[in-house]
Formats: sequence, C-alpha cells, structure tokens
Amino acid sequence: MKIFGFAGWSGSGKTTLIEKLIPQFNARGLRVSMIKRAHHAFDVDVPGKDSWRHRQAGCQEVLVSSSNRWALMHELRGGPELTLDECIARMSPCDLLLLEGNKHSPLPKLEVWREANGKPLLHPDDPHVLAIACDTLINTPLPRYGLDEVTRIADFILEHAGEN
Repeated sequence: MKIFGFAGWSGSGKTTLIEKLIPQFNARGLRVSMIKRAHHAFDVDVPGKDSWRHRQAGCQEVLVSSSNRWALMHELRGGPELTLDECIARMSPCDLLLLEGNKHSPLPKLEVWREANGKPLLHPDDPHVLAIACDTLINTPLPRYGLDEVTRIADFILEHAGEN
C-alpha cells in the first residue's frame, strides 16, 4: 500500500484538490482510501437514529451495515486518540492511502497553500513536504503546481508515495 499526505492550513483547498485527484487515481485502476484527521469534535451518526441512541446509551462500538456500506463508530469515552499508525492499521488493503490533516506526520506529503490565507508555508520546517500546490508563484526549491494541475499532481504523488 502506498501512502501520501496533504498538509496545509484550514481553507487552503486540501479537500477540494483531493476530491479532484481521486477520480484521476480511480481512472488509472487504483483502489484509493482516505484517512481524514479532524481537529474538532465530529459525528458521522444522525441524532435520534437507532445507532446514535445505542451509542448515547453507552455502547463502546456500534457497527451499522447495509447492502451498500458499513460503518463502525467507536467511542473513546476518555481513552486516547488513535495514532496515525493505529489508523493505518485499521484500513482495508488498497493501492493508495491518502492522508489529510496529519500535518506533522513523517510521511511524504504535498503542501496546499493559498496566499489569501495569510499563513506561512509549512515546508521550510517540514522535510516531508515534497512539493507545493498553490494559487500564486512562490519562491521555493520544491516542485510547484497550480491548484488546477490535477494530472501533473497525480503523477507526482504516484511517483513519490511511500510504501507501507
């Protein structure tokens, strides 16, 4: 399984770029999966539904399954957050595992940057940033892509993704 990450400040366009890249990888016959790191409380369940009610009643895990998909919700209940390695270990085998939001992981990654955010670049302080996708010309020794250069970015990712 190859792994490649995306780093950048909130509002930089990481999700939008990834959303455009996934069909590129699928068209090349790759099975793609994703780990999204959330920096805030989130819930994938719907309040009031049976699975939500079961979690609220105290279940540690609730698995919901249908003919289209399944989802496992695990309540930490004060336990430690999963490490990136623990997240990766829980993923089913795939050809390419994409990571979004693991800004400080020691894995190959693309920085997504927008001038309008007014935030500094991450790459000078992160040796794992291998290239930058941005909305303006910047002075960098790293390969630089426009945010719309999806095919070139996909090529770069497949060439530089790390093995797990």
